[in-house]
Amino acid sequence: MLMVNDTSTVNEIHPCYVSHNVTYTFTHIPSLKCVILYIFLGSLSVVTVCGNALVIISIIYFKQLHVPTNYLILSLAVADLLVGVLVFPFSMAFTVTSCWYHEDLACKLREVFDVILSTASILNLCCISIDRYYAVCHPLAYKSKINNCIIGVMILVSWGVAALTGICIVYVGRVDGKCEESCLLDALISNTLSCIFAFYIPVIVMLHIYLRIFFAAQKQAKQIQNTKSGANVSKMEKKATKTLAIVVGVFLLCWTPYFLCIIFQPLIHEITPISVIEAFNWLALSNSTLNPFIYAFFYSWFRSAFRTIISGKIFNEDFSNTKLL
Repeated sequence: MLMVNDTSTVNEIHPCYVSHNVTYTFTHIPSLKCVILYIFLGSLSVVTVCGNALVIISIIYFKQLHVPTNYLILSLAVADLLVGVLVFPFSMAFTVTSCWYHEDLACKLREVFDVILSTASILNLCCISIDRYYAVCHPLAYKSKINNCIIGVMILVSWGVAALTGICIVYVGRVDGKCEESCLLDALISNTLSCIFAFYIPVIVMLHIYLRIFFAAQKQAKQIQNTKSGANVSKMEKKATKTLAIVVGVFLLCWTPYFLCIIFQPLIHEITPISVIEAFNWLALSNSTLNPFIYAFFYSWFRSAFRTIISGKIFNEDFSNTKLL
């Protein structure tokens, strides 16, 4: 329950609350906006969990997919699935019930899970870009440079840095804090360094790597121009451009608004509306929903694996050695 000075502003504060004189409480008969919000966010969570679960089951079950690159995709899918299982429900409670107005353990847990899993997801994306760099730019040295041991180190470092970042934010910014109206803003300054290490540095690395991959792909296309028609070369360049644009563009589209808001909030005098921060946060979280489509659905063998799993064939007989097309 929250005390307010002007009951006319209750509906503007949150669509799921109802006013009672000088207070407002969470309504037992939710408005249409509140119901739509529940359905949309709940559906987003379900799609995130199911999409990433398909990726995880595919890589674990089908032996053809037991390669170093796919272990990075597996780690990414685990992070994104946990975002759907842990972060989405807490974020739904945070968004729908305005938990920042109360001292609530759920608000603190939400921040812990959000930081650790989102950072792990971002760092896994960065590791995938490194793997793709060696595969495209140094194909002859790829197997010697990228093996199961190196991939294991990448995964451990990604999760270790993510856990350390989450622990530092909670300890520095929230150890004695309360989940009140200003709790999110109080954590902004302490989040600045974590934003740099968890987002800006990985983004710079990813952009640099993908630009090098793109230029390498163009160079390779020119080298084979004598054996392939100009149309085929042009098609190859367009495909490389499209793939890299999707990978980098979707990632930046989802995450940049939130981290720009977080990094510049302490520098401006006006407080950003919580609804805007929440919208940016959900846009960032939606990257975990889109990752399975970007990193898995683009590959024919994953699509074949998904069809086999969804059809239920794996429950009737052993398809683990099936050659995926």
